[in-house]
Amino acid sequence: MEHRAHHAVGNEEPTSSLNSRTRVKTLAGITRSDNARFFPGGEVPQLCLTQGLGTIRDAGQAVLVALGANKAAAVRAMVEGPVSAFCPASVLQLHQHAVVVLDPEAAAELQLADYYRRAQGLNDRLLGR
Repeated sequence: MEHRAHHAVGNEEPTSSLNSRTRVKTLAGITRSDNARFFPGGEVPQLCLTQGLGTIRDAGQAVLVALGANKAAAVRAMVEGPVSAFCPASVLQLHQHAVVVLDPEAAAELQLADYYRRAQGLNDRLLGR
């Protein structure tokens, strides 16, 4: 049985090396199932070109957008969990200039959501925004 809370980013599947580079990767069954709607003929790819977590980490800027309650568990794991190959998006915790944009539903499981909003407000005031 595959883990249902999918924590992928940039086509990186759970267990991808935190130092991986752009390459061809085998898609997990959950990814193929989640994306079957884009392949009406039923030919869902088994491989993809992935950015690589090391490549993402080394990028000058990174933006992640998560919308909806179905992303809440993955957002919590990414933001408040440990940096782990099991949660590829958690590599953004190590990024120098990562921006995470969430709607209230995607942010619903964050334990420190009020702190993050207050910190963002203070940062915005310091920067004159």
